[in-house]
Amino acid sequence: MYKIIAVDLDGTLLNSYGMVTDETKKTIKNAIEKGTDVIIASGRPIDSIKTIANEINSKNFFIAGNGALIYDIKKDEIIYEKFLDKKKILEIIDVCENNSISYNIYIPEMILAKKLEYNVLYYHKENLKKDEENKTKITIVENMKEYVKNSQNEKYLKVTICDENKIIFNSIIRKLKNISDIEVLEVSHMSRKTIKQGTEETKIEYFYTEISLKNVNKWTAIEYLLNKLNLKKEEVIAIGDNINDKEMIENAGLGVAMGQSTPNIIEIADYVTEDNENDGVKKAIEKYMGKGDVP
Repeated sequence: MYKIIAVDLDGTLLNSYGMVTDETKKTIKNAIEKGTDVIIASGRPIDSIKTIANEINSKNFFIAGNGALIYDIKKDEIIYEKFLDKKKILEIIDVCENNSISYNIYIPEMILAKKLEYNVLYYHKENLKKDEENKTKITIVENMKEYVKNSQNEKYLKVTICDENKIIFNSIIRKLKNISDIEVLEVSHMSRKTIKQGTEETKIEYFYTEISLKNVNKWTAIEYLLNKLNLKKEEVIAIGDNINDKEMIENAGLGVAMGQSTPNIIEIADYVTEDNENDGVKKAIEKYMGKGDVP
């Protein structure tokens, strides 16, 4: 029997409107009641994940920052961390500023951004539908370099780089790879999200990459949990759609790719489910764990 289901959020558990469907929630509830722990493994910061963990009734752990930390929900504390330090963040800022490219910095509790655009705009619009205590915290910073220099914070989850122009984006990726001891994700396709306001829908499309400390990924965080809980990797289902899910899909007992996943994720998956607009997570769980009888 599978004891853990590690599930990505954006493009996986969440549809393009940033929602978990009621049908998927029922299936997750059934899996939890059967004794399988459903753990969110996301690139988002803590508070952004907490809301969704509560929504799906996940009560034990979640992984944030693409594996940079593990959060113990019951104890309300970080139990594992692999952060970028301030010096490394300042190097990344220099590359971004010198090339006039959009970036934002994730710390455990919030996202630091120079303006509301790309992924941060999506989170901002998502926040408009949430109560204050459930919002993803976003801080707009005019002079990012000075802000980081003067900050007491020494713990940085990741940096996200975004641009609509693939040529410019690829040029920045090459420059970032010259910085030592960081991991630059090789994301090859555009992120596509939909913002819904009333009857109007706005599409957001952009190329992006995520930068973390070297050798930080979702699977290394899952391995830590497996050791802590005395479980085997064969007892894990991992579900994701993008390159930041690669290691967990490769190493889990069952690696599941969403139907719209980037091609290299589909290639390594044990099973390809439907896309995130058609309850792909629900259908994968039901296939391998049964439908159950949760009302």
